[in-house]
Amino acid sequence: MIDVAVSGAMGRLGRAIAGGITAAEDLRLSGLHAPGHEGELFSDVSISGDAENLSAQVVVECAPSDVVMENLRTWHERGLSVVVGTSGFTENRLQELKSFWRAEDPGCLVVPNFSIGAVLMMHFAEFASPWFGSAEIVERHEERKPDAPSGTALATAMRVGKHRNDPVKPAGRELIEGARGGLASGVRVHSLRMKGLLSDQEVAFSNTGETFSLLHRSTSYDSFVDGALLAIRHVGKTTGVSIGLDAFLGLPHIHSP
Repeated sequence: MIDVAVSGAMGRLGRAIAGGITAAEDLRLSGLHAPGHEGELFSDVSISGDAENLSAQVVVECAPSDVVMENLRTWHERGLSVVVGTSGFTENRLQELKSFWRAEDPGCLVVPNFSIGAVLMMHFAEFASPWFGSAEIVERHEERKPDAPSGTALATAMRVGKHRNDPVKPAGRELIEGARGGLASGVRVHSLRMKGLLSDQEVAFSNTGETFSLLHRSTSYDSFVDGALLAIRHVGKTTGVSIGLDAFLGLPHIHSP
């Protein structure tokens, strides 16, 4: 039995994961961290605003991006394994994390997207990248999402971009600044924020005479639970900072041709 606490427990992602932990036979929801909700109950577990009161072997971190690094430093000082579901981990932020989370420390697994389908989409996009002359990402999320691009789009751009040899072509003359999207790891990313969506992402490739697209769509926060539970079960077997669920799904490492 693994004792698991959820930080950012009152957000929609945190609630979904906490519910999944409660339903799992091999996991126990041992703590909930959500400043501002102290004393409230979720699945008969009292919510705490004090990180020192949290009892766990593994913490799932779902807090907003503006406090996540402070939280991670706290969990690191306590020697806990952590699964990070907070969005917005750019290359710079990953480097900041690695500056204090050493290779020999308990595992800190940063997961850009817990959805199994999204993990496969990113993996297949990385595999396809070196074979196409053009690659762009279009991500669509609910209008209230605070960050852009999404963490999934940033992670996808990192993976797609490292297999591309040609520099990205100039945007040309933009009649409206930003119309051609932003650059992330040398890949153009377009962020849409619209009512009625949860999250979906298309990775679009093309060569002369052909196009190829990968599309993943989540319609419920339930889509993130299975991947989160998979991460919880495996993070205690790892050390240092790692990214994504590929290894736990048996997906092979991708080499450029």
